[in-house]
Amino acid sequence: MSTVSIRGALEKTATILSEDPAKAKSAGPAVTAVLEGGVACRIAGPVGELRTDMPPAMGGRASAPSPGWLLRAALASCTATVVAMRAAQLGVSLDLLEVSVSGEGDARGMLGLDETVSAAMTNIRTRVRIGAEGISSDRLVELVRWAEAHAPVTCTMRNGEVGPAEIEVR
Repeated sequence: MSTVSIRGALEKTATILSEDPAKAKSAGPAVTAVLEGGVACRIAGPVGELRTDMPPAMGGRASAPSPGWLLRAALASCTATVVAMRAAQLGVSLDLLEVSVSGEGDARGMLGLDETVSAAMTNIRTRVRIGAEGISSDRLVELVRWAEAHAPVTCTMRNGEVGPAEIEVR
């Protein structure tokens, strides 16, 4: 889609949601992970399937990306998407947009080897390369900062909005 058509779609949606704020909230469809064997999972939802696996050192076969890789991918793509949406809203045509996310982990936390070591990824860093002809660096930085503050995956991670699992034992 072009910047103009993205902008038009966002303006139409903003008008509808401003007139009827109840339409703004929606439940995301469930995504279900099913263990296929070993530590490999098939993840299915209404728009397709993915697979995950762990590296051999963690009992997997490295046949697919790890869940942590998918988390970083979600953060990177969500950020890029919201940057692109905001740029379109502002009438900015981007020449370059690359978002990379890296982080660190300590396997001792996931393996329960040391209860003082968290299983959480740490030092998660997002790096954005962005360019647009005729747009100042300050304006592009402001655009990215705005997007960071409004990207759902980023906001969820920062706010710790993940609750405990509901468990059904069969």
